[in-house]
Amino acid sequence: MSNGQVLEAMPSTVDIDDGYEHIFKSFFERYGMCMAVLDRRLRVQIANSDLLEQLGTDPSELNGQQLHDYFHPSVRTHLRGQFRRLVEGYRTRFTDRVVAIPLGKPAFSGELTSIAVQTDIGQISNIITFIRPERVATDSQRAIAQNKKLLSKLDARILEGVAMGTGTVRLASDLFLSRQGVEYHVSTMLRRFKVPNRAALVSKSYSIGILSVGVWPPHVPAEYIK
Repeated sequence: MSNGQVLEAMPSTVDIDDGYEHIFKSFFERYGMCMAVLDRRLRVQIANSDLLEQLGTDPSELNGQQLHDYFHPSVRTHLRGQFRRLVEGYRTRFTDRVVAIPLGKPAFSGELTSIAVQTDIGQISNIITFIRPERVATDSQRAIAQNKKLLSKLDARILEGVAMGTGTVRLASDLFLSRQGVEYHVSTMLRRFKVPNRAALVSKSYSIGILSVGVWPPHVPAEYIK
């Protein structure tokens, strides 16, 4: 069953006291995805075994914590904004790319989808989130990783800026480029890495090692620079 099919199969309302644990198990434990139920303050209330294993933690440590704190700083701020719009009712679901930093385990990237669960009177009661980790590198990722001299020095600086969340105007000023020049280099990297947008570019760069995990500000190692 695909992510979309799982979402469509879900009921529109969940009573946290009477049924969400049953729904959580029946819809998510069986599909092998990382899952969590969050409250309106984005605190984890329950997580499945796949998520606990990926994050290298247990329920006593994860429950009550904010899930986005486990993500890399380069995507954390953007993700907070996505969750805030969900809680405030501006949207009912979103899907985005993330890079997670587990405790004592290698970082992993994947696709995160969150949906708002409403009560019978239309109030948001919980947020159900699932992550589909990229467990195995694709052929294109292997080909990219084998050809390490991927980026010019300028490309590397732009990628680091994008990963830091720096806007085009600021990047252009810092690197003495025009806005069009920055956009040209970003577009070139999007095509090279076969990704649709900047968030996916950052996620994929972390997943194949072009951006160093656990380093802030974001950094491209010298071996990937021509």
